[in-house]
Amino acid sequence: MLIHQFITFGFACTPLYFVWEKVVRMHDTKSIFLRALTRLPVVIPIWFFAIIFPFFGPINSAVGALLVSFTVYIIPALAHMLTYRSASARQNAAEKPPFFLPSWTAMYAVNAFVVVWIFVLGFGLGGWASLTNFIKQVDTFGLFAKCYQCPPPVGAKHH
Repeated sequence: MLIHQFITFGFACTPLYFVWEKVVRMHDTKSIFLRALTRLPVVIPIWFFAIIFPFFGPINSAVGALLVSFTVYIIPALAHMLTYRSASARQNAAEKPPFFLPSWTAMYAVNAFVVVWIFVLGFGLGGWASLTNFIKQVDTFGLFAKCYQCPPPVGAKHH
């Protein structure tokens, strides 16, 4: 999971790096060292936020459940359905449905199933679970606890 976090961080920050490099006029430099130094003002505040805010993991899972479900599964399936909704679009399609789906109707049904399934499981149940976890951790440890996820003191009440 840690490798996934580093890769995702790199993917998510790359557009910020490019914009920042253009702002400070370092985008065209060939030196990797200078570009790495230039990117530090982008990375350091993000790292600082992740370190001081103890609920970065639950927030990350909530964002994953609520946004990734849409951007990876729901939006592409809906876009495919909208793009090929007319007979002329289906007839002029550069790619036809795969061999294991006999028709465009079957393709539409698969896309509709993906949209509903991911909306219910990914967005609905995943969003509920991640937000419930976030609320539970805030209730248990406080927003900026001195000792994050340490055992609660003896006699402390839990909700």
